[in-house]
Amino acid sequence: MRNVHVELGSKSYDIVIDRGLLPHVGSRIKTLLPKVEKVAVITDSNVGPLYASLLQESLENAGFSVAMLTFTAGEASKNLQTLGTLYDGLATAGLTRSDALIALGGGVTGDMGGLAAATFLRGISFIQIPTSLLATVDSSVGGKVAVDLSGGKNLVGAFYQPKAVFIDPDLLKTLPVRYLHDGLAEVIKYGCIMDKELFVMLEKIQSDEELLNHVDEIIEICCNIKARIVEHDEFDTGERMLLNFGHTLGHAVEKTFHFDRYSHGEGVGIGMVLLTRQSEELGLTERGTADRIAALLQKFQLPIAVDMRRDDFLQAIALDKKKRGSHLTLILLKEIGDSFLQNVAFHELTRYLP
Repeated sequence: MRNVHVELGSKSYDIVIDRGLLPHVGSRIKTLLPKVEKVAVITDSNVGPLYASLLQESLENAGFSVAMLTFTAGEASKNLQTLGTLYDGLATAGLTRSDALIALGGGVTGDMGGLAAATFLRGISFIQIPTSLLATVDSSVGGKVAVDLSGGKNLVGAFYQPKAVFIDPDLLKTLPVRYLHDGLAEVIKYGCIMDKELFVMLEKIQSDEELLNHVDEIIEICCNIKARIVEHDEFDTGERMLLNFGHTLGHAVEKTFHFDRYSHGEGVGIGMVLLTRQSEELGLTERGTADRIAALLQKFQLPIAVDMRRDDFLQAIALDKKKRGSHLTLILLKEIGDSFLQNVAFHELTRYLP
């Protein structure tokens, strides 16, 4: 078992990484939340058939009353309409402020379940059980919860820390290959911004089987990086913005194609490569960095380019959350493992776009 502690004073919590954890997680949650009587589990139509009954049995064996709420899988469901349906489900289940919500699934489930927990009855206890690589290494940690609007990703949200994150790496074995690689894009991001040794480790891995053999270590490394950053900057006003490397252009790619052609990780991978090529041209990044990122992404069948015009990027970026007034913060690399924040006036943004 591996454990990563996130120190946030009264909001501190642990990230537990343990193979075979899911069948026994009910007793751990009972120890953590002994006064909770009822839990609502939010999951999606892909994950629910695989793991919901196993989790429900574990929770009921620990003495909880359980309500299961399932929504249609996919980023297209991460909206206010689905959130409203979840609120109705929580109310129908009779949850009180002393009860809890568990998000069982990938990033969409964690983001939307977390926002439901943050706002239902003005806040109830919340636990993350991520089932995708992307969620285990990134979105389940740090307390960012949100839904999308037609204008862009994650425009309605909150900062709401979970009581715990329980990660069972065995659950990754049922991931479709595309979504295993999707999460790997976020792992590559961590290597790019802060951990050259992690990036080199990924360059040496030659197969998905080898990746899964090392995944416990990879998850722990990424969670440690994110935990330390979140401890310094919980509300994303400084250092935490480094975690958005590739996301400004990546979100633009997702939005332009209506969230149904490119997954989040695929968009981030494209964003990392395109932005780094431009920053190399501006003399801000060591030459060859973008090619190195591109080669690693391509090894795991991730895209590195997109059919978009500069105006498409500008239109999609106009509502980016990292925009402050007439300026936008971009995350750039000096080299692999060394990143920095670049404050750019919006009218100068074209210099950084392909």
